[in-house]
Amino acid sequence: MYRFDEMNKLSVFLFVCGLSGLLAGCLKGEEYPPQPVLTFKSMITRPDSAIIVMEFTDGDGNFGLNQGDTAGSFDNCLRQYNLYCEYYELQSGEWVQFAIDPCADPEAVPFYYRVPFVEPTGQIKAQKGEVRIVITPFYYFPGEFDTCRFEVSAVDRGLNVSNTIRTRSFLKP
Repeated sequence: MYRFDEMNKLSVFLFVCGLSGLLAGCLKGEEYPPQPVLTFKSMITRPDSAIIVMEFTDGDGNFGLNQGDTAGSFDNCLRQYNLYCEYYELQSGEWVQFAIDPCADPEAVPFYYRVPFVEPTGQIKAQKGEVRIVITPFYYFPGEFDTCRFEVSAVDRGLNVSNTIRTRSFLKP
């Protein structure tokens, strides 16, 4: 009788493990919209640099650029970037954007970045990750106004535009 109870317990255990594995294989992964979605996490400022941390999701798994993505859809000078940090200053109670256009002025150094493409693995192509931007040597423009912030948006390889997130406001050092 003792041996039979042990066999029953073992059978039930194996059945439950097998059923759990079968159900886990049938569960769908997280689903996200096809355009990138950004979520602000944090911003750290130092006298000579800043770090912006955000999370992203992309439902069709095409967020990021390969090193060779500079032709075709990416030939336009703005499309050679896929993460855009726009700089704003609080001036007399209004947020004013400092428009920096590298297409109009090739010597302009905007806060634009190329987030690298990471090929999703497995059958589910959705992407979820974290992006950290290190802005150095300076992340602000000198001037009479002292309060600033960034607004950040992204574009995926399908040219789907993300939402726009705002960093916290910060004081120039």
